[in-house]
Amino acid sequence: MYQLNDKIKNLVPYEPISGTYDIRLDANECPVNLPDDIRAQFHKRLDEISFNRYPDPLAERLVNSFAEYYNIDPECVTAGNGSDELIFLIESAFLQKGDKMLVVAPDFSMYNFYSSICEVECDSFIKNENLDIDVDALIEKINRDKIDMVIFSNPCNPTGRGITRAQAEKLVSSVKALVILDEAYMDFWTESLLDKIGDYSNLIIFRTASKLVGAAALRLGFAVADPTISRAIKAVKSPYNVNSVSQAFGEVVYKNKDFLQNRQKNIVNNKNILYNGLVEIAESRQDLKVFESVANFVFMKTDCSREIWEYLKAKSIVVRLMGEYLRITAGTEHEVDAVLNALREFFSR
Repeated sequence: MYQLNDKIKNLVPYEPISGTYDIRLDANECPVNLPDDIRAQFHKRLDEISFNRYPDPLAERLVNSFAEYYNIDPECVTAGNGSDELIFLIESAFLQKGDKMLVVAPDFSMYNFYSSICEVECDSFIKNENLDIDVDALIEKINRDKIDMVIFSNPCNPTGRGITRAQAEKLVSSVKALVILDEAYMDFWTESLLDKIGDYSNLIIFRTASKLVGAAALRLGFAVADPTISRAIKAVKSPYNVNSVSQAFGEVVYKNKDFLQNRQKNIVNNKNILYNGLVEIAESRQDLKVFESVANFVFMKTDCSREIWEYLKAKSIVVRLMGEYLRITAGTEHEVDAVLNALREFFSR
C-alpha cells in the first residue's frame, strides 16, 4: 500500500471560514467590487479571447499595463498565478540542497510552509515587542549565518508594520543573500523599492492584484527584479501559468489608473478611521493593544481575542483570529462603523 512521505502525510488542505456573513473583514480583500464601467471593459476584452488557444506565456499586454501603472521597465516583470505561485517557484528554483533560508516572525506563514515542501533549511528572525524588525540585527544574522535567501512582507501581514525605504535599501546593500520583499500591501504606503529594482542584483519584489486593485478572483501576482533574475524566473515558471481571462482583465484594471488612485485614498481613509476607533476603545483598557498600521488592516492584541471573535461572528461580522491577536481589514465606511460599534458593545458589557 502506498504511503505518503513524512513532509506531506500530516498536512491538511487550507480551509477558510465557511458560511455566509454580512461583513467579511478577515481576508484583507478590497471591500468593494470593481465598478460597472470597468466590468464593461472586461466584456469587450472577453470577446477578443481565442479560447481554443493557449495564453500568452509571457503575459506581455498584462505586464506592460502593470509596468506602465508603476512606471517601471516591463522587462523586469514576471506575471504569476497569484503571488503564492511565485513564492513557491522562487524558493524551489533559487535555492539548492544545503542552502539556508530566513523568514521573520510573525509574518505570512506560507513563506515557511513552502520551504518545508522544498526541503530547504529555514530559520526565523524574531521581531521585537512592538513587532518591528531591527534591520541591523537582521543584517548581522544574515551575514553571520550565511543565509542564501531572506523573505518577508513589507508592510507586514499580519502586523501592518513596515520598514522604511531607507532601511530596506540598507538591508539589500549589506548582504549577499537574495532579498525578497513582498510588497503586497505597499500600495497603501509610500516606502516601496520598485523604482530601485535595477540598482540591485539580489532583490526581488512581489506585488499583487488582490488588495488595492480588488481583483483577488483573477489570482494575479507579479515578481519584479533586475533583467538577469527576471529571465531566470521566466525560464523556470510553467509556460502558460496565467490564463487568458486573468491576463485580459488584469490589463484592463491597471489601465484605470485614476480609479485605482482614488480607491487607494478611500481605503487608507477607512483604515485610519478603524485604527483611531480601536485606539479610542483601547484607551480605557489595559488588556487591549492596537498596533499602528501602514496597510489596509489593523492588528490588535488582547486576552479575550477568541471571545471577541465569537461575539463578532454572532453579529455576522468575521475578522481574523490569530491566537491572542485579531486582524481586522478596513472595509467600507459602513463596515468600519459596524465593527467599531460591535466592539464598543462588547467591551461595555
